[in-house]
Amino acid sequence: MKYQDYDIANFITDEFFIQWVKNPNENNNHFWEKWLAQHPEKRALVYESASLIRSVRYGYNPDFSDQMYVETFEQILKAETELNHAKPIRVATITPTPKGNFFSFFPIRNIAATLLILFCLWAQYEAFQYNPQSLEKTNIPMITRFNPAGQKSIIDLPDGTKIHLNSESVIEFPQKFSDDLRLVSLKGEAFFEVKKETRPFLVESGNAKIHVLGTSFNVKQKNNEPLYVALVTGKVRVNAGNGDQVTLDPDEMLVMEKGGEFYKRKFDPLSELGWKDNYLIFKNTIFSDVIDKLENWYGVKIVVKGHIDPKWTYSGVYKGEKLENVLRGICMTSGMNYKIDKRNITITNPK
Repeated sequence: MKYQDYDIANFITDEFFIQWVKNPNENNNHFWEKWLAQHPEKRALVYESASLIRSVRYGYNPDFSDQMYVETFEQILKAETELNHAKPIRVATITPTPKGNFFSFFPIRNIAATLLILFCLWAQYEAFQYNPQSLEKTNIPMITRFNPAGQKSIIDLPDGTKIHLNSESVIEFPQKFSDDLRLVSLKGEAFFEVKKETRPFLVESGNAKIHVLGTSFNVKQKNNEPLYVALVTGKVRVNAGNGDQVTLDPDEMLVMEKGGEFYKRKFDPLSELGWKDNYLIFKNTIFSDVIDKLENWYGVKIVVKGHIDPKWTYSGVYKGEKLENVLRGICMTSGMNYKIDKRNITITNPK
């Protein structure tokens, strides 16, 4: 199968793969879940490719001419000269063959795609916030689990810990924990039910490290949003990237900003943890956040037509409801209309 030999450049220019990342449905979800189960060694590569497509709003156009890619190549070179703080990147030296130059041997679009990868990986480094270096210090095989939009999963770790992984989230952990530490890396949102034992359990998320022994807690850290840690039982200690530490007791939540500033507060369990039990909750939620939440929850694309009052908010609780029922409830209270075309939704405000 062709995907077995793919690298990042191949994945981010493959229309079927891009469709799965941006607009997952039952068919492509089934295909990629089955393929990843057959090729677990490719999970990290697939995640990196999917994250790149999402984080840089990547758009691949198979109809681009070679001239367009040459222009893209020139723009990248121009941008590179303007980056004052870029870290040096090691590259291999390529020697042209006697029969032709470099561009005749390698398709121009592939060169541009590869350069786009290098450029975007640097430019979007902060957006990834996913650094598994500490996990790679051993030779133990790593396991990566990635949920696209509209999909949730439950993962059992080797020590008996149970993880509820939310949509648009990824977690990485070793096939076998070491004798003195249980270490996992998270980007996105997950609820942990940690098996109690003598080895400490450590979650790396963004710039923070969360230390526990046996407890249940929720961690959320997406894109450039703050880090949220909500403790249900037990006790956790969170180490910020700047060296500060804070300890949480049950029913306390830590909110840590990107700059390292943090504070503690109480939290509503249903609002913060309901997602793992399939509760979709809106609490005085502004319209743009309602749309983002629906797209993430159901794996759809929503287009809005007409003016929406920026002060408009919505409150409602749904458990296991179909998208159409949720849309009906939202539009009924706001006077808006909706139209469903497979995984594309249009919301119109006639006012």
